Amino acid sequence: MEKGTLIEFKYQGQPRLAVVDRPEGKKNWVVIDQRGQTHILHPRDITYQVSGSSFSYQDILSFLETAQAHSDPSSLEVAWELLGETGESADPASLALLLFSDQSPPLCYAAHRLLVEDRIFFKQKGDRFEPRPPAQVEDLLRQLERETQRQQEWTSFMEKARQALAGAGVSWDKGDRPKLEYLERFALLGDEYTQRHQAVEVLAALDYPPTAVAAFDALVALSVWDIHENLALRRSQIPHQFPKEVLTVAQHRMQSPPPDLDIERRDLTHLKVYTVDDASTQEIDDGLSLEILANHRHRLWVHIADPTRWLLPGDDLDLEARRRCTTVYLPTGMIPMFPSELATGPMSLKQGEVCCSLSFGITLSATGEVQDYSIHPGLIKPTYRLTYEDVDEMLELGITAESELQQLAHWAQVRSQWRLTQGAISINMPEASIKVTANPDNDIVIEVLEDSPARQLVAEMMILAGEVAARYGQDHALAIPFRSQPQPELPSDQELMQLPTGWVRDSAIRRCMPRSEVGVTPSRHATLGLDSYSQVTSPIRRYLDLLVHFQLKAHLRGDPLPFSPDQVTELAQGISSATYEATLVERQTKRYWALEYLRRHQEQVWEVMLLRWLREEEGLGLIMVEDLGLELGMRFNRAVTLGERLQVRVSHASPRQDIIRFQEVTPELTEVDSPAL
Repeated sequence: MEKGTLIEFKYQGQPRLAVVDRPEGKKNWVVIDQRGQTHILHPRDITYQVSGSSFSYQDILSFLETAQAHSDPSSLEVAWELLGETGESADPASLALLLFSDQSPPLCYAAHRLLVEDRIFFKQKGDRFEPRPPAQVEDLLRQLERETQRQQEWTSFMEKARQALAGAGVSWDKGDRPKLEYLERFALLGDEYTQRHQAVEVLAALDYPPTAVAAFDALVALSVWDIHENLALRRSQIPHQFPKEVLTVAQHRMQSPPPDLDIERRDLTHLKVYTVDDASTQEIDDGLSLEILANHRHRLWVHIADPTRWLLPGDDLDLEARRRCTTVYLPTGMIPMFPSELATGPMSLKQGEVCCSLSFGITLSATGEVQDYSIHPGLIKPTYRLTYEDVDEMLELGITAESELQQLAHWAQVRSQWRLTQGAISINMPEASIKVTANPDNDIVIEVLEDSPARQLVAEMMILAGEVAARYGQDHALAIPFRSQPQPELPSDQELMQLPTGWVRDSAIRRCMPRSEVGVTPSRHATLGLDSYSQVTSPIRRYLDLLVHFQLKAHLRGDPLPFSPDQVTELAQGISSATYEATLVERQTKRYWALEYLRRHQEQVWEVMLLRWLREEEGLGLIMVEDLGLELGMRFNRAVTLGERLQVRVSHASPRQDIIRFQEVTPELTEVDSPAL
């Protein structure tokens, strides 16, 4: 090279032009760039050389301006098409002639930059560039388009994220969902998430640390999740929304009901029907009647809602209910098994309206044993919609105008005593009802559900209907899901007598109770004291109850049963597993809001009772917070006896971390820990 030669080299990864000034040693050259800075280059550092002219470094700027004015990447496609037809390759000079009809140094350099920067149309072989095959170009263009779209989506996402973090409202679109889902899955699964690195990349861009907790915090800050987001529900397989096609079918069924297969329903509209539920209950699925027979004996009627009137086995509504398995009850609201329009509308036993039912007529002996029964698809007209509190008050006042209610309560007591003689196990532990209002403050209300006469009345009648359904299934060898429970190994009478009566003793008994089982073979249910039992009273809320309805009604009509024994067994197994998952979500969600309630009331003093030891050697016991009906763990550092009452307050509560710590209120306050249970 000679002094004044214009060359290109890479400086910090970017192309830069310089003019050769002088040799340096045997092989190197000293060059001067457009800023007047000197560089020492080896020949291999030079990526392009302009020949035929001599330059000074002051000429570089105008040279670049001329070259850049002709550096339009879109012009390469024209050259690619022309050269592709002839199969010719190109170098910067020939491309400059083809594109610009000029081979001046600036235009040759412009062609050089176009070829070097191109990743689509040409591939370099030696000093020349060959046009790529059309299929390869098409594939590269698609890749470029996708990459451009990804980059645009990323830029758009980051802009929205900054706005959201600054407190502005944003609307997330389809292109934003993948980034948000990375964060969601990482927050839910932690380091087990297989695409953790994508989530960490998003967190880094948002200036958050690479942890699952940070992912949760980011989602809250972005207003994607609420501070009280139900992670247990999100981790589960429980569907949150109904598919549009299922909602469409539900609307169509309400407007145009299918033909009633039970054309000979028994008209029971003359009976006075009581429905008894919590005030907040919307799915009314059972009612009670008392019929006085000619011989002054009583026939008890348990009327169950008949959702099978509105669907058929295997249709869209049935399959969706089968997928959901159960209505999920959470403090923040319920996730229904059927679309709410149907479940709380025509499927429910609504006061003052003629409703379809599956009605169980039962006569009992004086001691409470079932003497006779019949089951009918029926028509009823609920007379009263009552709450448990209403019924308790009516029973306490002995209102003579509702003598049927008094008689129903009497028979419920008779039944309860009869079941005890059959080996039933009575466990009476308080239960907390937690409701969270849908307002910005998420107000929490906790009530203790006492085992009141009204609740005992309804529970006994539901158990009675379950016994009759199982007896009918057993008498006619029907494939229905029977629920059973093995006989528990209870503490000895001597051991129980050493425990305080009430909650402590009941807690010890409950601890020994095995889980119930479901199968097509009838078997004893130990807790209920029944030789066979089948749940049948909540077909709007439990799929196995609905399955019993399908089978019973088909047999009553004389039709083939819609489900074979193998199908019932398979459904029962799958549904039992899914129902267990739903129960876990309900428990975890209830516990979260219980801890949140206690966190908000850290100054309040609570009366608690020690129910049992979890690890006595460590001083870890299970306490009952009496005013709330909550059972929580507490660590003691002093001697405490079972059944002892003491006063505590919360010293620390973290619902998200599932931690609660109590402090006993004594002259010398001692902090005690309660781990997650």
